[in-house]
Amino acid sequence: MPASTRMTLHIPAQDLAQALDQYSRATGVAVLVDSQLSRGRRSLAVDGEFTAADALRRLLGGSGLMARYARDDAFTLQVAQVEDVALPTERPVPGSVVVNRNYATAVQAAIERNLCRSPLTRPGTFRAVLQVWIGRDGVVQHNRLVTSTGDTRRDAALVESFRTLRIERPTPGALRQPVTLLLLPESSGKRMECTQREGVSGG
Repeated sequence: MPASTRMTLHIPAQDLAQALDQYSRATGVAVLVDSQLSRGRRSLAVDGEFTAADALRRLLGGSGLMARYARDDAFTLQVAQVEDVALPTERPVPGSVVVNRNYATAVQAAIERNLCRSPLTRPGTFRAVLQVWIGRDGVVQHNRLVTSTGDTRRDAALVESFRTLRIERPTPGALRQPVTLLLLPESSGKRMECTQREGVSGG
């Protein structure tokens, strides 16, 4: 089947191993995956018309795994990795503590901007744990939804919002990947604030 061929798929959000089995039977693409790797991970729903590759990217969204194609119609899965990105030469900034503090502030501001764009992902009404892999250029390359928000639509919206996240400063070389993020409900007393001023850091 040509890679550009689009097909209608209806694969619900579920245990990742089961979703991959359904995906393989629907598309004819062979899935070679270690059961230990997929254990405890969930897929996003794939509902609509997609190419096989687009459907796989959507299905794996938020899983923290990435596909490595052995050939066009077969792939294995591996834990997400950050691809190296060349950056323009920068002036060194003295004081790693200051740099790390500024970077953490930039990360929080970017997350707030993204989450506050949609009522579905607006902070304060749900709890979730996510992991993100951030490239040196500040672009989030992968993410994993570690714990569900309890709403499959919100889960998908959350994963999508982090898929397009960009941090407005280069990633420190010493940053340990993935970065784990905890989003808390309003009742916890610790949450992000959606403000009118873009980039304002919440408490």
